Amino acid sequence: MIKIDINKKLHGSSGEMDLNVNLQINQGDFVALAGQSGSGKTTLLRILAGLEEADGTLYIDDEVWLEGKKALPSQKRKIGFVFQDYALFPNMSVIENLLFVKKDKELANHLLEITELLELKDRLPNSLSGGQKQRVSLCRAMMNKPKLLLMDEPLSALDPVMRTKLQQEILTLHKEFNTTTIMVSHDPNEISKLSNRVIVLEKGKVVKDDIASNLLVEKTILSFDI
Repeated sequence: MIKIDINKKLHGSSGEMDLNVNLQINQGDFVALAGQSGSGKTTLLRILAGLEEADGTLYIDDEVWLEGKKALPSQKRKIGFVFQDYALFPNMSVIENLLFVKKDKELANHLLEITELLELKDRLPNSLSGGQKQRVSLCRAMMNKPKLLLMDEPLSALDPVMRTKLQQEILTLHKEFNTTTIMVSHDPNEISKLSNRVIVLEKGKVVKDDIASNLLVEKTILSFDI
């Protein structure tokens, strides 16, 4: 169980606003985070990852990640973070990028096999396609078997065919490792396919919290899209 009760003042294009989020997320949930640009989605992910400060509390099972202004450092939080821009080490091969996180060759090879990258494990990132780089990034995020996997629009730069393929691979890894996942997305089809719960933010507040099919019927996801 993840318990989130955080507050942070943000300065956006429309002025100052409070990011104020109070949520409980069950182990193994796949949560899609939707909302207009500037609503606080990425900032929430960064707070969960320990990359930004906030006031409040954050409990992951029996661990305290945030209490008041006392925060557990990012490197001590068992998280995986998949960025939109891959964030791979360019001078390391595919498998070296994974082993940098954890020296577990068996797990690294297993992840590369699931994502059909095993034959490319000795290649450098600059020799890979965008889809292949994002799959490496996903594998690397899973190397420490995270309690919480965070993804910030990980597939937005990919073509539709590759996007569909990676959606399936993300779902496969999510189910195999039973990782609690929170993903920022603006794609209703992607949200419907992957998530069992959708949280919509508007101006730093949760305005909807439901299953994707209900919000798609209401057109809530679309109305809060970019």
